[in-house]
Amino acid sequence: MTPYASYNDFKEQLLASFRDNEERMNGERKAPLHQIRRAALRQFDQLGFPTIRHEEWKYSNVSGLMKQAFELDETTTLTPNDLAPLEIPNLDGNILYFVNGRYHPELSHIVSPAGQVQITSFASALKSEPDLISAHFAQYANYQENSFTALNTALANDGVVVRVPDNTTVDQPIILRFITDSRTKNIASQPRNLIVVGKNSELMLAESYRTLGEGASFVNVVTEIVLDRDARMQYYKVQDETEKAYHIGTTQVNQTDSSHFYSATVTLNGSFVRNNLNIRLDGQYAEAFMYGLYMPNGRQHVDNHTLVDHAMPNSYSNELYKGILDDNSTGVFNGKIFVRPDAQKTNAYQSCKNVVLSPGATMNTKPQLEIYADDVKCSHGTTTGQLNDEALFYMRSRGIPKDEARTLLLYAFSQDVLSQIKIQPIREYLERVVQEKLGK
Repeated sequence: MTPYASYNDFKEQLLASFRDNEERMNGERKAPLHQIRRAALRQFDQLGFPTIRHEEWKYSNVSGLMKQAFELDETTTLTPNDLAPLEIPNLDGNILYFVNGRYHPELSHIVSPAGQVQITSFASALKSEPDLISAHFAQYANYQENSFTALNTALANDGVVVRVPDNTTVDQPIILRFITDSRTKNIASQPRNLIVVGKNSELMLAESYRTLGEGASFVNVVTEIVLDRDARMQYYKVQDETEKAYHIGTTQVNQTDSSHFYSATVTLNGSFVRNNLNIRLDGQYAEAFMYGLYMPNGRQHVDNHTLVDHAMPNSYSNELYKGILDDNSTGVFNGKIFVRPDAQKTNAYQSCKNVVLSPGATMNTKPQLEIYADDVKCSHGTTTGQLNDEALFYMRSRGIPKDEARTLLLYAFSQDVLSQIKIQPIREYLERVVQEKLGK
């Protein structure tokens, strides 16, 4: 495929895809949901792709998207045998496969009873549960200012919708496995997820992103999460794609009174990765915990943008992100804590720690506090440096070879994040993958 000559070529392809889909619609073109899509498309058309002149994209240049051309809405012939190398050992639960952004029920299995949790594809929910979708779709993730969120809002046609009734604990985790099949073509996809957890209910959910094949991929995913009063959720995102993968993900969380959100984001591989995690604490005594680990090498670029919006009093947030950067890789961390005037007695903490292993690696950090209340406790801090020479010397003096000592120290550094993952098979799998990557 011929690379795009400019941003406008790719942009026009995306706009044309929307128009083609719209022409195949009948009465749905007048539906309120489609009007939201049209508004989002107009916003994407107006905003265009961000450049480094945009403050939020100052360190992240998306021009590499133009170096390849992508197929949209491409089908696949993946079989269970093709997916076998990507399986996580001993992982049980509700495992759903999405290939090139489309749900594949023949590859998936749902084990939880419908009375405990309702799991449907986004495409099916658009037809069977339009009221649910209309009540939540694009109500949290802001497409007015984010062009990639606007693009997803306009074009997304599949993903997952998860709804947990009130006073319910979902015993088995929900694992969403997003696979890009780029064995024969370069693929672009726009998955959309909606997770609604009812009052006093509990859910564990993980998203995983992988690529098969040597072609390029572009995944632009938006996940909206809604936690009702006293709801509790564990959310994990694991991104391990290829050297030709572009991944832009936005997770938007809305919490109400006494809800508890616990997350870990692990980025292992990808040419260009942007993780946006935005949390609005819109209730008293709401709590949010955010952990992140990123390990770029080669010429990989990983950008983590987080926003915690404290909108109500007596809320709490705690954030820890860690990076290990090697070769000529680049890391970005931009974390913002926003405390509104009514959010008195807010406690908010943020920390970002990085180890740079090579003189060619670069880490850009920008912690931010924006506080409009006076009775709060907030702090932020960031460090970037090399391995502790004294610790390395101590281990070598005890007979541990240099490379092994280095790997052990870095693995211990990563454990502050990996140990927070409560789904044991996923944690054990990631610990092994991290050890392997550190040992190279």
